[in-house]
Amino acid sequence: MRSRLLAVTFEADDPAEPARFWAGLLGRDVVEDTGGVLLPGGDTQLGLRFVPGRAGRLGANRMHLHLTSADLDDQRHTVATAVGLGGRHVDVGQRPEEAHVVLADPAGYEFCVIEPGNGYLAGCGPLGELTCAGTRQAGLFWSKALGWPLVWDRGEQTAIQSPRGGTKVAWDAWDGTPVTSRAEPSRQRFELVPADGDQRAAIDALISLGAARLDARDDGTVVLADPDGNEFCVRPTGHHHTGSPPGPG
Repeated sequence: MRSRLLAVTFEADDPAEPARFWAGLLGRDVVEDTGGVLLPGGDTQLGLRFVPGRAGRLGANRMHLHLTSADLDDQRHTVATAVGLGGRHVDVGQRPEEAHVVLADPAGYEFCVIEPGNGYLAGCGPLGELTCAGTRQAGLFWSKALGWPLVWDRGEQTAIQSPRGGTKVAWDAWDGTPVTSRAEPSRQRFELVPADGDQRAAIDALISLGAARLDARDDGTVVLADPDGNEFCVRPTGHHHTGSPPGPG
């Protein structure tokens, strides 16, 4: 029993603000549903959801997005559009010779506009990749959970992609924080729906692969943790927008 990756969720003080930013940057519709503000990704692009943030101190960002560029003019246009929509340039230690551009959205989430000619992201679409701070074990777990094959597996770096193509999801220990040291919950998490509508069977399958059940919400959403301890949720069928195809799965 596999699950479908509907979206990656981002917490924000004002969810509408980053939702408007990303809708303008990616040319997507904004859909308000029972789970917050959703930007459906279509058949092969990852969906994005924005929800109110939890109180208290939360951990550092463990996921960020990579946008692709057709050519240098396209890269410059994407950067200019992002800044015009409320984004800002940020310094995360990138070197002057690196050709990608690092920005942050209005909620403070970093993302990169990748230079043209990047063969690894060729054919992935405008939202080329979601990169996650994590272990190879997490990548293998998610490959089995979603039924997405590994498209990169070297050392502790792994990446998976839907059999239909589109946005890649990758794991690497780039944040330098040991998994056991992550005391605060992340402000970013995967949102899944059952592939065939059976939420209980989907949750049982995830637990059999190494997930741990954490909580159940009033709306029927069940919160679990992957092998790295990162929270994710499985929403019941019928509690998400279905007017457009869901994200890759």
